[in-house]
Amino acid sequence: MTITAAPESGARTAHPEHLRRVVFITAAAAMGGFLFGYDSSVVNGAVEAIRDRYDIGSATLAQVIAIALIGCAIGAATAGRIADRIGRIRCMQIAAVLFTVSAVGSALPFALWDLALWRVVGGFAIGMASVIGPAYIAEVAPPAYRGRLGAFQQGAIVAGIAMSQLVNWGLLNAVGGDQRGELMGLEVWQLMLGVMVIPAVIYGLLSFVIPESPRFLVSVGKYDRARAVLREVEGSSADLDGRVAEIETAMKSEHKSSFKDLMGGGFFFKPIVWVGIGLSVFQQFVGINVAFYYSSTLWQSVGVDPSASFFYSFTTSIINILGTVLAMMTIDRLGRKPLALIGSVGMALGLAFEAWAFSADLVDGRLPATEGWVALIAAHVFVFSFAISWGVVVWVMLGEIFPNRIRAAALGVAAAAQWVANWAITASFPSLSEWNLSATYVIYTVFAVLSIPFVLKFVKETKGKTLEEMG
Repeated sequence: MTITAAPESGARTAHPEHLRRVVFITAAAAMGGFLFGYDSSVVNGAVEAIRDRYDIGSATLAQVIAIALIGCAIGAATAGRIADRIGRIRCMQIAAVLFTVSAVGSALPFALWDLALWRVVGGFAIGMASVIGPAYIAEVAPPAYRGRLGAFQQGAIVAGIAMSQLVNWGLLNAVGGDQRGELMGLEVWQLMLGVMVIPAVIYGLLSFVIPESPRFLVSVGKYDRARAVLREVEGSSADLDGRVAEIETAMKSEHKSSFKDLMGGGFFFKPIVWVGIGLSVFQQFVGINVAFYYSSTLWQSVGVDPSASFFYSFTTSIINILGTVLAMMTIDRLGRKPLALIGSVGMALGLAFEAWAFSADLVDGRLPATEGWVALIAAHVFVFSFAISWGVVVWVMLGEIFPNRIRAAALGVAAAAQWVANWAITASFPSLSEWNLSATYVIYTVFAVLSIPFVLKFVKETKGKTLEEMG
């Protein structure tokens, strides 16, 4: 994959009259992130219904939920090469088609095996969106706004998560709280999964109204079109010929990084590659996706009725959005490292209180009132702390910390580590929670605490630096 390194020494900012257009282009590309969040989280509303419909245990259920991550890993690993061959826009359109097909198939499964298959297809689309969106945005965003525009991806992801929970809650209430109740001739969980057709189609349509990346256009010799796109995002006063020449020169001098380039040092990979892997793993091992994949099941397991559990999932998603917006507003001011540290402390506190609350014995199948309120508040504190920090910081830093000569390959390894860590948490939670829910949250707390010395010792600040200054 070569799509993440973009030259930056030319025009440093967009003219104000063109910034609005750049924001629209960024938002349209980030629609893939919205689908990423929606598809990842919508299954939260279907977990218990799938368990009941197919009469499966926790281990099998976990694999059905987590199997989408296999598609994610494949999609992320191949998206860069696909985009380099056919363009960023065509890659977005393929992802939109896959999201649509996955939504229809998941809503109308014949059996458990093909439900799992459609989740893999949707996962492939998520993987593509997770790579193409940030890469495309980096190639069209002026450097002065790169942090904030790059954060659009995470903003869109959390918006997709919130929308999926709102849709789930609304559909559940429409059938009186019965997760297998019928609506429009289908069980309500099937509609939850099928509604994703709507944003998938919108994403596909938006891909026809935004321009191709100037970097890709230069790579295939379409110089006039590249100048037109640069004029569109940087203004007519920019030195268009100079910018095209700059992009071409940078691409010719680029080293096509490979897995072999990442090797070095005493621990197989170069140290900076381990930093990227560490950021990815810590982001997942704090258990954030438990909140998005299993929150309704979690609340129901401690006595909350289904309708209320879906509502709490939605309020958590709103907190996620608020935290993400705050991070987007401050990441270029406070810096990446301070935000990560603040978030780590907040996550550790929230998770620790959740672990304490879940250690209480259930009374009539419910947590005692005090522990119940503590668990609910702590869950929101945890999600907010993640949103203002690791949710945004990791996506931004993975695009910034690696030297140009290894950026593409290193990003691929870091992304793979993130999906593997995501799978490990997603697949293990149902069984771990049945074993000991409180101890499960103690494990997540330990990782949140360990992330603090990791950031202090190994993570360098990248605020205000160009990609070339990373080495």
